[in-house]
Amino acid sequence: MAQKPSIPKGTRDFGPMEMAKRNYIFNTVRRVFELYGFRQIETPAMENLSTLMGKYGEEGDKLLFKILNSGDFLHGMTADEVANTSTLKLAAKFCEKGLRYDLTVPFARYVVQHREELSLPFKRYQIQPVWRADRPQKGRYREFYQCDVDVVGSNSLLNEVELMQITDRIFTDFGVRVQIKINNRKILTGIAEVIGEADKIVDITVAIDKLDKIGLEAVNEELRQDGISEAAIEKLQPIIKLEGTNAEKLKTISRVLEGSEIGQKGIEEMQFVLQTLGAYEDNNGSLNNELQLDLTLARGLNYYTGAIFEVKALDVQIGSITGGGRYDNLTGIFGMPGLSGVGISFGADRIYDVLNQLDLYPKEAVNGTQLLFINFGEKEIAYCMPIAQKAREAGIRTEVYADSVKMKKQMSYANSLGVSFVALVGENEMSEGKVTLKNMTTGEQQFLTPEDMIQFIIKS
Repeated sequence: MAQKPSIPKGTRDFGPMEMAKRNYIFNTVRRVFELYGFRQIETPAMENLSTLMGKYGEEGDKLLFKILNSGDFLHGMTADEVANTSTLKLAAKFCEKGLRYDLTVPFARYVVQHREELSLPFKRYQIQPVWRADRPQKGRYREFYQCDVDVVGSNSLLNEVELMQITDRIFTDFGVRVQIKINNRKILTGIAEVIGEADKIVDITVAIDKLDKIGLEAVNEELRQDGISEAAIEKLQPIIKLEGTNAEKLKTISRVLEGSEIGQKGIEEMQFVLQTLGAYEDNNGSLNNELQLDLTLARGLNYYTGAIFEVKALDVQIGSITGGGRYDNLTGIFGMPGLSGVGISFGADRIYDVLNQLDLYPKEAVNGTQLLFINFGEKEIAYCMPIAQKAREAGIRTEVYADSVKMKKQMSYANSLGVSFVALVGENEMSEGKVTLKNMTTGEQQFLTPEDMIQFIIKS
């Protein structure tokens, strides 16, 4: 017996019902993005590895899926050379391309490559899959969709304010309660300065970003392993544990960072964003969801230079479902320095899981066919076809059952798809110029003209 086919771990198939739910997510996100003036682009699934490598830090580079060169990728190498060469060096020789890790670095490449065509500031959104060679687990996949929105060519902090409003609007529309966490990499840099470990900023941010996942003791142990002194770790503890309102946290950290110019700059930026949103004294401000200053939020990616954001669902145990920040230097690595950008990415697959667990999909978003015409034979179908076309023109999702089989089978088909209404047409209906419409939820039947049937379904 042939082995049953399967798919790689960390990937998923999606049937019609799942795709209806996912399209609801994509359409909701797209609508809000466009309300704020963002325009859509797409980039290739694979990029040159030279574009991707070195942009995500050492940990990120390890998670890149690399694509073997086509043809004889071993050409010119002996068996001994292959056996005695490190995996990383072999990958560099055999692989020139890789699957994109996120949408931000390809976007930076796009901006530089098409800079002559763009009007700045450039506001783009992108809804496409990305790939990470990660260990699959609940809420973490190797292939997943991101919905990104970015602005490049503007230093204004109003962009950060808009991104918080977009985030709040999207999750409000989904009906999901979330906590929006915000911090600033300049504040983190200032913290590294005042504890005497300025050159260890990357190690510090990577470690404390894991606080929610591994706990304080494990974070401290990772800091020790990274060579952070005990004195510096001790100074870091009250900062990591800082509590209170956004205003109270900023006042405290402002005193701690009194001698750090970059730290004070980060505090000013944070204060502007929170005050503009009314979330300085009131943690919700003008938003429907809580906006919390979290000084342990670091976002492990190296390219962030200013504000950083992360969103967590309050009613479901799952990792972050949205994240992003400002990246002042990203396009510089592609030969276009001085172009500031800020963006945020919505994890469509995690949002999908959250909406599934909370059963928050609107009925109209996941329903397929609304009206099914039962097939009683050639004459009846010839009568039904023009009516079905009129129903479609009126915006009703309509099917005509193709095969003249037993009515029980056709009704089972309607039930399996969750069809709302079934149209029955026999000799009596044709002679009267009408249709018998059955409500599949209540079982009620009505004898209606085609026009009245269409209007009834539209109003239902």
